[in-house]
Amino acid sequence: MSGTPPTGLARRLGLGDAVVIGLGSMLGAGVFSAFGPAAAVAGTGLLLGLVIAAVVAYCNAAASAQLAATYPTSGGTYVYGRERLGPWWGFVAGWGFVVGKTASCAAMALTFASYAVPGPWWLQRCVAVVGVLALAALNYRGITRTAQLTRILVTCTFVTLAVVVVATLLGAGGTDRLGGWESLVGSGWYAILQAAGLLFFAFAGYARVATLGEEVRDPARTIPRAIPLALGITVTVYLVVAVSVLLAAGPERLAEAAAPLQAAVGSAGADAVAPVVRIGGTLASLGALLALIAGIGRTGLAMARNRDLPGWLAAVHPRYQVPHHAELALAVVVSLLVLTTDLRGVIGFSSFGVLVYYAVANVSAFTQPAARRRWPRALNVLGALGCLTLVGTLPPASVLAGLGMFAVGVLGRAAVLRRRGHTSART
Repeated sequence: MSGTPPTGLARRLGLGDAVVIGLGSMLGAGVFSAFGPAAAVAGTGLLLGLVIAAVVAYCNAAASAQLAATYPTSGGTYVYGRERLGPWWGFVAGWGFVVGKTASCAAMALTFASYAVPGPWWLQRCVAVVGVLALAALNYRGITRTAQLTRILVTCTFVTLAVVVVATLLGAGGTDRLGGWESLVGSGWYAILQAAGLLFFAFAGYARVATLGEEVRDPARTIPRAIPLALGITVTVYLVVAVSVLLAAGPERLAEAAAPLQAAVGSAGADAVAPVVRIGGTLASLGALLALIAGIGRTGLAMARNRDLPGWLAAVHPRYQVPHHAELALAVVVSLLVLTTDLRGVIGFSSFGVLVYYAVANVSAFTQPAARRRWPRALNVLGALGCLTLVGTLPPASVLAGLGMFAVGVLGRAAVLRRRGHTSART
């Protein structure tokens, strides 16, 4: 019947769109916010942490791309875990993603406000809420609008980062602030691994297109190409920017800054380009937030379809073909988090949930038969061990909050399943 509401999503995204959404998720997420917390724990050792985070991210990207080619539907590792390992594994991955990435949305909204508004904290938080609601409204209008705006925001981000690199390198006084090998490892390997876990927050958008698998054209070909390509571009950009801002500001100044790139430009004596950095940070964080909202909404849709979240969230808009109930609920929750949380604490909490999510992805990919494999199983083993190692070295407060978050999810699902079983027995 023509009046029947759609239950699936439209395939409208090509390779370029997929790469852009991945870039938008990563560039805004990390380069404008995560260097500060990483410098606070590891100093210049954040460079080694960045390399470690990139290696783990590559393993995870390979697993996600391989799985997405086989299961091209909304939900990402939530779906892969259910299909390869069982419903409980899928739930753990989906719960970690939805809760962790909801925290990421709050972090990005707060980053946006810290660059956009130099005023008091209460004004920044109000502006952050306005940004969340505006982007949720845009996502509500359809995925093609999301991809179009993300393309514009990514272009602005690249221009801004180019300005930052040139300005900081011209103003840097030499390589003294980096030091030698002793300086890189002086904080100890535990601190370096902790920095890697925090910086993983900056890479966690590379598989966003996998959660949009139901909206990608020719997903078996497009997704395995888009994910590694977006990740490779981002790793290169992050390394260049990290070296340049450390040379200009040093780790101590970065550790104290809510807006690290702006602080680096100021330290380099390039105050004239500070407005460019402020505008770029604002647009980049908006781009990351836009892509995050789209990805969480699709995972929420997949979980609701399987009754792991309330069925109301599985609704697809009859005109715009987006999971509009899931995105509306997300906008409300993120707005509340923005008003009540701290940026640095949110980054660690988000990394905990997302690292568990990708550990499940690696285990799921390990079980795929040879005919479905595109990369060796050794990458899956390295990726899973890397995720679990980084989880264990996150700040203690983030670990405790993450464990509590998973306990709530697992116990809640167990209670719901028990109640359903009792209801079925009575009927």
